[in-house]
Amino acid sequence: MADQLVLYTHPWSRGRVARWMLEETGQPYTAEILDYGTTMKAPAYLAVNPMGKVPALRHGDVVVTELAAICSYLADAFPEAGLAPPPGSRERGAYYRWLFFGAGCVEPATTAKALGLDIPEDKRRMLGYGSLEQVAEVLDRHLSGREFIAGDRFTAADLYVGAQLGWTMQFDLMPRTPTFEAYVGRLMQRPASVRANAIDDKLAADLKAASGG
Repeated sequence: MADQLVLYTHPWSRGRVARWMLEETGQPYTAEILDYGTTMKAPAYLAVNPMGKVPALRHGDVVVTELAAICSYLADAFPEAGLAPPPGSRERGAYYRWLFFGAGCVEPATTAKALGLDIPEDKRRMLGYGSLEQVAEVLDRHLSGREFIAGDRFTAADLYVGAQLGWTMQFDLMPRTPTFEAYVGRLMQRPASVRANAIDDKLAADLKAASGG
């Protein structure tokens, strides 16, 4: 089909979040499971994403890479799912702000901590995120007393930021504040999240069994 949705992914990757987003749209899609170091670096996939990373999304002739971009694209491609506020609204501004706060602040700050990078205080002004402590404080303060991150309903920004918080708190890369835990807990109970996790958990178990792990 000309408008077929194809997700390129691996069950131990950010592709889990893209699958959750696809489940939220309610649209049919297929998934191609790639292997690190082999099919993910093969010419066929490098033609899709030259970075050799997952996830990537193909929608007919359109290819989208980078997780935040995939979430944003799907929200706009399927407006009937209600995953983005109306263009031009105050909520839409907040939606963009926090979606890309996740990409530009949460991800690099938590990655730096995971890698054990010790950024001198006098160099932090060079970083878009400043420090992990500042990122966590700003996000916690914003979410405190709110059910959703941008307005009064769930959007792709909640999905993206919530997935990041859930993942990073597992590895102590983000503080486990009561606000964060309550927010993530609500999001993980969404039917689309439950379905997506069940699919990827099974794929992960099958891959582990096949490798003798």
